[in-house]
Amino acid sequence: MHEKKDARIIVSACLAGMETNYLGEAKPHPKVINLVREGKAIPVCPEQLGGLTTPRTPAERKGDGVVTKDGRDVTTQFNKGAEEAARIVELTGAELAILKARSPSCGVGCTYDGTFSGTFVDKDGVTAEVLRKMGVKLLTEEDL
Repeated sequence: MHEKKDARIIVSACLAGMETNYLGEAKPHPKVINLVREGKAIPVCPEQLGGLTTPRTPAERKGDGVVTKDGRDVTTQFNKGAEEAARIVELTGAELAILKARSPSCGVGCTYDGTFSGTFVDKDGVTAEVLRKMGVKLLTEEDL
């Protein structure tokens, strides 16, 4: 057995000030930026890790999948990004993730419903769902 490392935190890259959201914009949150600066958090963008471009067409959860506003099914890319985020959690021993609220990847407990009408559904984003199953504690920037 090896000693347990200090807990690390995974954060949505857009909250860390990186221009990774679907519009190619950042959604910086001062507390998240400070965690990264202090070396306590690792920025991750599951959508980019899944092979999607930035900027990209808006996407929303629809049932168990993810579709873009123009009707493309991007579930495979979202699943791949979630798998890569899970790998980062495993490699770092992260026990906490601070994720972008309502995102189809990162939303915790609430995402848009796939109609592109601004309607919410009580459902985790794809990555949040995977991390929750791993036992990672999930927060959004709205919890900080």
